[in-house]
Amino acid sequence: MRNPLKLRKNRSYDYTPRYYKGEGNPYKIEHKLDKFRTTAHSTKGLKNKFTSAMDDLQTEGDKNLKLRFWIIVAVLLLLFLFIIDFDLSIFVNP
Repeated sequence: MRNPLKLRKNRSYDYTPRYYKGEGNPYKIEHKLDKFRTTAHSTKGLKNKFTSAMDDLQTEGDKNLKLRFWIIVAVLLLLFLFIIDFDLSIFVNP
């Protein structure tokens, strides 16, 4: 009869895949570009998350990307104003 207060230990197997030739863990799933991403590595703690966010803000991005983003925002805003039938003539002095 088993002791109800004692937990059973999990069995561990020493298994290596048949066709695996290499180093490291073959079961670890990692994307090729994870080492270049700042968001892929989990930083624990509030201070580390804050410092990584500040580092991301300080890095300079692509200027064409910023311009393209603002053009898309402007077009979507004008499209929204056209859909709701907003009168833009109130901004022009007669």
